[in-house]
Amino acid sequence: MLNLSRFKPHFWDHVDAAAGPDRRPFSFRRKWLMIVAFTTVVTLAPLLVMALVDYRLTRQAFETEATLMVSRVVSNSRRNVTFMLAQRRAALSLIARDNTLAGLTAPGRLMGLLSHLQTIMGGFIGLDVVDAERRIRAFAGSHALVDNRLKPGECFDHAVADGFFVGDVMFGPTQNHQLVIAVRQDLESGGFFVLRGALEVDLFDEFMSQLVHNTADDAFIVNAQGVLQTPSIRYGRRFEKALLALPEDADETQVAYIQDPNGRPVLAGVARIADSPFWLLLIRPQSGIMDLWLKPRIRLIGFLIFSIALILASILGVATYLVNRIHAADQRRVHALHQVEYANKLASIGRLASGVAHEVNNPLAIINQKAGLIKDLFTINREQAGNEKLIGLVEDVLASVQRCGAITRRLLDFSRHMDASIEKVNVENIIRQVLAFMEKEAQRRCIAVSVKTKGSLPEFSADRGNLQQIFLNLINNAFAAMQDGGRLEVFIQRQGADRICVTVADTGRGIAEADLKRVFEPFFSTRHGHAGTGLGLSVTYGMVSEMGGTISVDSQVNRGTRFTVTLPLVPPAVAVQRHTPVSEIGCGDNGQSTQGERA
Repeated sequence: MLNLSRFKPHFWDHVDAAAGPDRRPFSFRRKWLMIVAFTTVVTLAPLLVMALVDYRLTRQAFETEATLMVSRVVSNSRRNVTFMLAQRRAALSLIARDNTLAGLTAPGRLMGLLSHLQTIMGGFIGLDVVDAERRIRAFAGSHALVDNRLKPGECFDHAVADGFFVGDVMFGPTQNHQLVIAVRQDLESGGFFVLRGALEVDLFDEFMSQLVHNTADDAFIVNAQGVLQTPSIRYGRRFEKALLALPEDADETQVAYIQDPNGRPVLAGVARIADSPFWLLLIRPQSGIMDLWLKPRIRLIGFLIFSIALILASILGVATYLVNRIHAADQRRVHALHQVEYANKLASIGRLASGVAHEVNNPLAIINQKAGLIKDLFTINREQAGNEKLIGLVEDVLASVQRCGAITRRLLDFSRHMDASIEKVNVENIIRQVLAFMEKEAQRRCIAVSVKTKGSLPEFSADRGNLQQIFLNLINNAFAAMQDGGRLEVFIQRQGADRICVTVADTGRGIAEADLKRVFEPFFSTRHGHAGTGLGLSVTYGMVSEMGGTISVDSQVNRGTRFTVTLPLVPPAVAVQRHTPVSEIGCGDNGQSTQGERA
């Protein structure tokens, strides 16, 4: 299972313990979120707006281009189909005007003209001549029979009324598809005749197939009723009704989005072929148009996603780095302020101890003098010289005075070294001096205290007051962690040629593994309630680091804790300030070197 906690920044769960109960704690997480949100909006908003504008503009451009293209193709195709029909109608008109009715009905004449038409322009499959009585006077090809009379309402009536006629595609006598064009020619005698030509529909079919350059497109011709005159790829075969709505008037090319019978949007170009019952349609699915637009857009979207991911990663990284730096600086500031406050408190305690010692020494001197005088008087007075009980009581008073004097001397010695000064010190004497202050508590709680050394311990230059404070904090924490009847062991040995190692081990409740890496952080405390401020070990770590030494911790729950302090015999020229514990070589209780753990 992926452990995401290791990616969590140091400030994420930070709680500002320095904030009072009436103040809202300062949240680095909230500041991080504000920085990320503001930077993301400011950075990505213009990019997304530009992408959206580009999306809309390019889509409109593609749709406009597609509309213009369809309009242009339909317009050109309509002109070509119109020209093709007009050309063949003009050929029939020329034949009717240059030939008399008798000449056209002469044997072989119509067949010769059909042969010439097929050779010159192609497409004609038959000709016939119809007189005013609707009788077919002559024919060439296989589309009609001689002496047949045309029925009313067919192409004859339309040609007579309008002067020409273009009919729908229909089945011929041989079941082939054909298209009929008819023209009326007036005679000088006052009569008229109609010349009809039958065209093969393959002209339309071939022409429509040339319009389809894209497999998604569909081009076909319908009549006014919407019946297909050429086969369609998607809308049916010839003579089937195409379920598409045609405009009422399309003398000009019209292009618009409509829905096909399946409800899908398509781009339809519609134009009416002049002087005919036909409509030319070019259908292009919207999906095909969008494919042309979408292919370059996909690349742009991919680049946009990559850019957004890179920008977000940069924003998160920079915001995390900056807030981490702010958090570290704030921690150093708070740590320094509390360390100064802590040092001031100790200095105040030292001054108080010095004052108390001086004040106590004066009455002690008087008591010692008077008790000595009483002893001398008892000794001189023969009556009292043999009173051993009185002499014993005086001896007890003098012994208590000496003990109080020793305590005041310790207080004076402790307070005298509160001010920072580098001097020659013996670390064992300092530790025993600190333990002397804890002697009564150790006796009261039945805590066994032992100090062991290995080899000769040289004196070295250090700040006596700092050493006293370091070991007082460690020993005081050890006492706080143990129940009555515990054991405290201090082991001192030399480490290498230039260092000295001190191990303070207790049999207390220990520290959980999850808390080991935080024991040196300011305000972190494993004591319940308000028993601890969380500054003792932080200040201790800072002092050890300033002296050029290292401190590490090794602990097991319910089995005890061991702090290992390693100090240089030669103080550094420049105080080294560190803020995170480091792993150093520690020393075991048996005098052998052991590998310390990071705390």
